[in-house]
Amino acid sequence: MKHLTLTFIICFLMALPHAMAQQPGWVLVIHGGAGNITPARVAPEKQVIYEAKLKEALAAGQQVLAGGGTAMDAVIAAVQFMEECPLFNSGKGAVFNAEGKNELDASVMDGFTGKAGAVAGVTIIRSPVEAARRVMDSSQHVMLSGKGAEAFAREQGLELVDPSYFHTDESWQEYLKVKERLEQEGRKGTVGAVALDSHGNLAAATSTGGMTFKKYGRIGDSPVIGAGTYASNESCAVSCTGHGEYFIRNSVAYDVSARMLYLGETVEQAAEYIINEKLKSQGGAGGLIAVDKNGNISMPFNTPGMFRGFVKQGAEPRVLMFR
Repeated sequence: MKHLTLTFIICFLMALPHAMAQQPGWVLVIHGGAGNITPARVAPEKQVIYEAKLKEALAAGQQVLAGGGTAMDAVIAAVQFMEECPLFNSGKGAVFNAEGKNELDASVMDGFTGKAGAVAGVTIIRSPVEAARRVMDSSQHVMLSGKGAEAFAREQGLELVDPSYFHTDESWQEYLKVKERLEQEGRKGTVGAVALDSHGNLAAATSTGGMTFKKYGRIGDSPVIGAGTYASNESCAVSCTGHGEYFIRNSVAYDVSARMLYLGETVEQAAEYIINEKLKSQGGAGGLIAVDKNGNISMPFNTPGMFRGFVKQGAEPRVLMFR
Protein backbone atom coordinates (compact mmCIF):
# COMPACT_ATOMS: atom_id res chain seq x y z
CA MET A 1 0.00 0.00 0.00
CA LYS A 2 2.82 2.36 0.93
CA HIS A 3 4.53 1.46 -2.35
CA LEU A 4 1.40 2.32 -4.35
CA THR A 5 0.97 5.61 -2.51
CA LEU A 6 4.60 6.55 -3.10
CA THR A 7 4.29 5.64 -6.79
CA PHE A 8 1.19 7.82 -7.11
CA ILE A 9 2.92 10.79 -5.49
CA ILE A 10 5.98 10.42 -7.74
CA CYS A 11 3.79 10.21 -10.87
CA PHE A 12 1.79 13.23 -9.74
CA LEU A 13 4.90 15.32 -9.13
CA MET A 14 6.36 14.30 -12.49
CA ALA A 15 3.14 15.29 -14.29
CA LEU A 16 2.74 18.58 -12.45
CA PRO A 17 5.31 20.64 -14.42
CA HIS A 18 3.78 19.40 -17.69
CA ALA A 19 0.26 20.31 -16.53
CA MET A 20 1.44 23.72 -15.44
CA ALA A 21 3.16 24.25 -18.77
CA GLN A 22 -0.06 23.40 -20.59
CA GLN A 23 -2.04 26.06 -18.70
CA PRO A 24 -2.31 29.02 -21.14
CA GLY A 25 -1.64 32.52 -19.96
CA TRP A 26 -4.33 35.19 -20.02
CA VAL A 27 -5.57 36.56 -23.35
CA LEU A 28 -7.68 39.58 -24.30
CA VAL A 29 -9.17 40.31 -27.74
CA ILE A 30 -11.28 43.35 -28.67
CA HIS A 31 -13.14 44.69 -31.69
CA GLY A 32 -14.46 48.12 -32.59
CA GLY A 33 -16.74 47.11 -35.43
CA ALA A 34 -16.51 45.72 -38.96
CA GLY A 35 -17.55 47.46 -42.17
CA ASN A 36 -16.27 49.55 -45.05
CA ILE A 37 -13.03 50.26 -43.21
CA THR A 38 -10.33 50.99 -45.79
CA PRO A 39 -7.26 53.26 -45.99
CA ALA A 40 -9.23 55.45 -48.41
CA ARG A 41 -12.08 55.96 -45.91
CA VAL A 42 -9.97 56.29 -42.76
CA ALA A 43 -7.51 59.14 -43.18
CA PRO A 44 -3.92 58.55 -41.96
CA GLU A 45 -4.33 60.96 -39.04
CA LYS A 46 -7.54 59.17 -38.03
CA GLN A 47 -5.79 55.81 -38.28
CA VAL A 48 -3.28 56.99 -35.68
CA ILE A 49 -6.10 57.98 -33.34
CA TYR A 50 -7.94 54.68 -33.78
CA GLU A 51 -4.75 52.73 -33.15
CA ALA A 52 -4.09 54.67 -29.96
CA LYS A 53 -7.63 54.19 -28.64
CA LEU A 54 -7.69 50.48 -29.43
CA LYS A 55 -4.42 50.11 -27.52
CA GLU A 56 -5.88 52.04 -24.59
CA ALA A 57 -8.91 49.73 -24.56
CA LEU A 58 -6.58 46.73 -24.55
CA ALA A 59 -4.56 48.29 -21.74
CA ALA A 60 -7.70 48.73 -19.62
CA GLY A 61 -8.48 45.02 -19.81
CA GLN A 62 -4.84 43.96 -19.67
CA GLN A 63 -4.41 45.73 -16.34
CA VAL A 64 -7.18 43.57 -14.87
CA LEU A 65 -5.83 40.29 -16.23
CA ALA A 66 -2.20 41.03 -15.35
CA GLY A 67 -3.28 41.65 -11.77
CA GLY A 68 -4.93 38.24 -11.55
CA GLY A 69 -8.42 39.60 -12.16
CA THR A 70 -11.27 37.81 -13.84
CA ALA A 71 -12.07 37.57 -17.53
CA MET A 72 -15.44 39.21 -16.82
CA ASP A 73 -13.85 42.23 -15.15
CA ALA A 74 -11.39 42.48 -18.05
CA VAL A 75 -13.98 42.49 -20.84
CA ILE A 76 -16.11 45.01 -18.93
CA ALA A 77 -13.10 47.32 -18.50
CA ALA A 78 -12.19 47.15 -22.20
CA VAL A 79 -15.76 47.67 -23.43
CA GLN A 80 -16.43 50.49 -20.99
CA PHE A 81 -13.41 52.34 -22.33
CA MET A 82 -14.81 52.05 -25.85
CA GLU A 83 -18.27 53.11 -24.65
CA GLU A 84 -16.68 56.34 -23.44
CA CYS A 85 -14.79 56.88 -26.71
CA PRO A 86 -16.87 58.62 -29.43
CA LEU A 87 -14.87 56.93 -32.19
CA PHE A 88 -16.97 53.80 -31.74
CA ASN A 89 -20.65 52.98 -32.01
CA SER A 90 -21.43 52.31 -28.35
CA GLY A 91 -22.22 54.72 -25.54
CA LYS A 92 -21.05 58.25 -26.27
CA GLY A 93 -21.06 58.88 -30.01
CA ALA A 94 -23.44 56.01 -30.80
CA VAL A 95 -25.36 56.29 -34.07
CA PHE A 96 -28.88 57.74 -34.20
CA ASN A 97 -32.03 55.82 -35.04
CA ALA A 98 -34.67 56.95 -37.54
CA GLU A 99 -36.18 59.29 -34.93
CA GLY A 100 -32.85 60.97 -34.25
CA LYS A 101 -32.37 59.24 -30.88
CA ASN A 102 -29.63 57.02 -29.44
CA GLU A 103 -30.81 53.53 -28.46
CA LEU A 104 -28.18 51.32 -26.89
CA ASP A 105 -27.81 47.56 -26.44
CA ALA A 106 -25.25 45.42 -24.61
CA SER A 107 -24.71 41.92 -23.30
CA VAL A 108 -22.24 39.85 -21.26
CA MET A 109 -21.72 36.15 -20.63
CA ASP A 110 -19.60 34.29 -18.09
CA GLY A 111 -18.01 31.11 -19.40
CA PHE A 112 -17.49 29.64 -15.92
CA THR A 113 -21.05 29.95 -14.56
CA GLY A 114 -22.91 30.04 -17.88
CA LYS A 115 -24.82 33.09 -16.62
CA ALA A 116 -25.60 35.97 -18.98
CA GLY A 117 -27.15 39.45 -18.92
CA ALA A 118 -28.32 41.96 -21.50
CA VAL A 119 -30.07 45.29 -21.96
CA ALA A 120 -31.72 46.57 -25.12
CA GLY A 121 -33.11 49.89 -26.32
CA VAL A 122 -31.82 51.92 -23.38
CA THR A 123 -31.39 55.68 -23.67
CA ILE A 124 -30.13 57.06 -20.33
CA ILE A 125 -27.72 54.44 -18.93
CA ARG A 126 -24.18 55.74 -19.22
CA SER A 127 -22.60 52.27 -19.42
CA PRO A 128 -24.92 49.73 -21.07
CA VAL A 129 -22.37 46.94 -20.63
CA GLU A 130 -22.30 47.52 -16.86
CA ALA A 131 -26.09 47.42 -16.83
CA ALA A 132 -25.96 44.09 -18.68
CA ARG A 133 -23.63 42.75 -16.02
CA ARG A 134 -26.01 43.86 -13.25
CA VAL A 135 -28.86 42.05 -15.00
CA MET A 136 -26.69 38.91 -14.90
CA ASP A 137 -25.51 39.31 -11.30
CA SER A 138 -28.44 41.01 -9.57
CA SER A 139 -31.62 39.80 -11.25
CA GLN A 140 -33.37 36.56 -12.16
CA HIS A 141 -33.47 37.56 -15.82
CA VAL A 142 -31.22 37.49 -18.87
CA MET A 143 -32.49 40.52 -20.82
CA LEU A 144 -34.25 43.73 -19.82
CA SER A 145 -35.29 46.37 -22.35
CA GLY A 146 -36.25 50.02 -22.56
CA LYS A 147 -37.89 51.65 -19.54
CA GLY A 148 -37.73 48.44 -17.52
CA ALA A 149 -33.98 48.19 -17.99
CA GLU A 150 -33.57 51.86 -17.07
CA ALA A 151 -35.70 51.48 -13.94
CA PHE A 152 -33.58 48.49 -12.95
CA ALA A 153 -30.38 50.49 -13.52
CA ARG A 154 -31.73 53.25 -11.31
CA GLU A 155 -32.48 50.72 -8.55
CA GLN A 156 -28.95 49.39 -8.89
CA GLY A 157 -27.44 52.84 -8.45
CA LEU A 158 -25.87 52.95 -11.90
CA GLU A 159 -25.01 56.31 -13.40
CA LEU A 160 -27.84 57.72 -15.51
CA VAL A 161 -27.35 60.60 -17.93
CA ASP A 162 -29.43 62.90 -20.07
CA PRO A 163 -29.80 61.43 -23.58
CA SER A 164 -27.78 64.37 -24.90
CA TYR A 165 -24.69 62.79 -23.29
CA PHE A 166 -24.51 60.25 -26.12
CA HIS A 167 -24.88 62.91 -28.82
CA THR A 168 -21.77 63.95 -30.76
CA ASP A 169 -21.76 66.32 -33.70
CA GLU A 170 -20.05 63.79 -35.96
CA SER A 171 -22.75 61.17 -35.34
CA TRP A 172 -25.48 63.80 -35.80
CA GLN A 173 -24.08 64.95 -39.14
CA GLU A 174 -23.92 61.34 -40.24
CA TYR A 175 -27.57 60.92 -39.26
CA LEU A 176 -28.56 63.96 -41.29
CA LYS A 177 -26.79 62.61 -44.38
CA VAL A 178 -28.54 59.26 -43.99
CA LYS A 179 -31.85 61.00 -43.52
CA GLU A 180 -31.34 62.92 -46.75
CA ARG A 181 -30.34 59.91 -48.78
CA LEU A 182 -32.43 57.44 -46.72
CA GLU A 183 -29.59 54.97 -46.85
CA GLN A 184 -25.87 55.16 -46.07
CA GLU A 185 -23.53 52.78 -44.36
CA GLY A 186 -22.41 53.94 -40.92
CA ARG A 187 -18.79 54.82 -40.27
CA LYS A 188 -18.57 53.19 -36.87
CA GLY A 189 -19.23 49.81 -35.41
CA THR A 190 -20.25 47.79 -32.42
CA VAL A 191 -17.58 47.14 -29.78
CA GLY A 192 -16.77 43.96 -27.91
CA ALA A 193 -14.20 42.02 -25.94
CA VAL A 194 -13.44 38.40 -25.10
CA ALA A 195 -10.94 37.18 -22.54
CA LEU A 196 -9.32 34.16 -20.94
CA ASP A 197 -8.04 34.84 -17.43
CA SER A 198 -5.24 33.23 -15.43
CA HIS A 199 -7.79 30.99 -13.69
CA GLY A 200 -8.79 29.44 -17.03
CA ASN A 201 -12.17 31.17 -17.19
CA LEU A 202 -13.65 32.80 -20.30
CA ALA A 203 -15.96 35.80 -20.70
CA ALA A 204 -17.42 37.93 -23.48
CA ALA A 205 -19.06 41.36 -23.70
CA THR A 206 -20.61 43.38 -26.54
CA SER A 207 -22.04 46.92 -26.67
CA THR A 208 -23.59 48.91 -29.52
CA GLY A 209 -25.70 51.80 -30.68
CA GLY A 210 -27.12 49.61 -33.45
CA MET A 211 -27.57 50.53 -37.11
CA THR A 212 -27.60 54.10 -38.34
CA PHE A 213 -31.19 55.16 -39.06
CA LYS A 214 -32.61 51.94 -37.59
CA LYS A 215 -36.35 51.84 -37.08
CA TYR A 216 -37.60 52.69 -33.58
CA GLY A 217 -37.41 49.62 -31.36
CA ARG A 218 -35.14 47.60 -33.68
CA ILE A 219 -32.85 45.26 -31.74
CA GLY A 220 -29.87 43.60 -33.37
CA ASP A 221 -27.65 40.72 -32.33
CA SER A 222 -25.49 42.51 -29.75
CA PRO A 223 -27.77 41.99 -26.73
CA VAL A 224 -28.90 38.53 -27.87
CA ILE A 225 -27.04 35.74 -26.07
CA GLY A 226 -25.95 33.14 -28.61
CA ALA A 227 -26.22 35.56 -31.53
CA GLY A 228 -23.88 38.45 -30.70
CA THR A 229 -22.28 37.20 -27.48
CA TYR A 230 -21.45 33.78 -26.06
CA ALA A 231 -18.98 32.22 -23.62
CA SER A 232 -18.41 28.72 -22.28
CA ASN A 233 -15.37 27.36 -20.49
CA GLU A 234 -15.84 24.15 -22.46
CA SER A 235 -15.05 25.88 -25.74
CA CYS A 236 -14.64 29.62 -26.32
CA ALA A 237 -15.81 33.20 -25.83
CA VAL A 238 -17.22 35.15 -28.80
CA SER A 239 -18.28 38.75 -29.56
CA CYS A 240 -19.77 39.67 -32.94
CA THR A 241 -20.21 42.78 -35.06
CA GLY A 242 -22.05 43.30 -38.33
CA HIS A 243 -25.52 43.07 -39.87
CA GLY A 244 -27.33 41.88 -36.78
CA GLU A 245 -30.31 40.22 -38.43
CA TYR A 246 -28.03 37.64 -40.08
CA PHE A 247 -26.19 37.01 -36.83
CA ILE A 248 -29.48 36.43 -35.01
CA ARG A 249 -30.89 34.08 -37.64
CA ASN A 250 -27.69 32.03 -37.64
CA SER A 251 -27.02 32.10 -33.86
CA VAL A 252 -23.47 32.99 -34.86
CA ALA A 253 -21.80 33.34 -31.46
CA TYR A 254 -23.13 30.03 -30.18
CA ASP A 255 -22.48 28.33 -33.51
CA VAL A 256 -18.74 28.86 -33.10
CA SER A 257 -18.86 26.98 -29.80
CA ALA A 258 -21.18 24.28 -31.19
CA ARG A 259 -18.93 23.54 -34.16
CA MET A 260 -15.96 23.21 -31.83
CA LEU A 261 -17.76 20.86 -29.45
CA TYR A 262 -19.72 18.75 -31.93
CA LEU A 263 -17.50 18.76 -35.02
CA GLY A 264 -14.13 18.98 -33.29
CA GLU A 265 -13.16 22.12 -35.21
CA THR A 266 -10.61 24.61 -33.91
CA VAL A 267 -11.81 28.09 -33.00
CA GLU A 268 -10.17 29.37 -36.19
CA GLN A 269 -11.88 26.77 -38.40
CA ALA A 270 -15.29 27.35 -36.87
CA ALA A 271 -15.13 31.14 -36.95
CA GLU A 272 -13.72 31.32 -40.48
CA TYR A 273 -16.39 29.00 -41.86
CA ILE A 274 -19.26 30.89 -40.25
CA ILE A 275 -18.11 34.37 -41.27
CA ASN A 276 -16.47 33.77 -44.64
CA GLU A 277 -18.62 30.94 -45.99
CA LYS A 278 -21.97 30.58 -44.22
CA LEU A 279 -22.76 34.27 -43.65
CA LYS A 280 -21.09 35.45 -46.84
CA SER A 281 -23.21 33.08 -48.94
CA GLN A 282 -26.33 34.66 -47.41
CA GLY A 283 -25.15 38.23 -47.96
CA GLY A 284 -24.48 38.81 -44.27
CA ALA A 285 -21.64 41.26 -43.59
CA GLY A 286 -19.55 41.44 -40.45
CA GLY A 287 -17.01 39.70 -38.29
CA LEU A 288 -16.29 38.33 -34.85
CA ILE A 289 -13.55 37.89 -32.28
CA ALA A 290 -13.07 34.69 -30.31
CA VAL A 291 -10.67 33.09 -27.85
CA ASP A 292 -10.77 29.44 -26.90
CA LYS A 293 -10.04 27.75 -23.57
CA ASN A 294 -6.42 27.21 -24.63
CA GLY A 295 -5.77 30.85 -25.50
CA ASN A 296 -6.03 30.51 -29.29
CA ILE A 297 -7.71 33.47 -30.98
CA SER A 298 -9.63 34.13 -34.18
CA MET A 299 -10.71 37.46 -35.71
CA PRO A 300 -12.37 36.77 -39.09
CA PHE A 301 -14.43 39.31 -41.06
CA ASN A 302 -15.92 39.44 -44.56
CA THR A 303 -15.95 43.23 -44.89
CA PRO A 304 -13.11 45.47 -46.14
CA GLY A 305 -11.92 45.98 -42.58
CA MET A 306 -12.53 45.50 -38.86
CA PHE A 307 -11.13 47.45 -35.94
CA ARG A 308 -9.53 44.80 -33.74
CA GLY A 309 -6.68 44.05 -31.39
CA PHE A 310 -5.33 41.52 -28.93
CA VAL A 311 -2.80 41.06 -26.19
CA LYS A 312 -1.44 37.88 -24.61
CA GLN A 313 0.45 37.37 -21.38
CA GLY A 314 4.13 38.10 -21.94
CA ALA A 315 3.63 39.69 -25.37
CA GLU A 316 3.13 43.17 -26.79
CA PRO A 317 -0.38 44.27 -27.80
CA ARG A 318 -1.32 44.37 -31.49
CA VAL A 319 -4.05 46.38 -33.19
CA LEU A 320 -5.28 46.07 -36.77
CA MET A 321 -7.81 47.83 -38.98
CA PHE A 322 -7.55 46.63 -42.55
CA ARG A 323 -7.00 43.29 -44.25
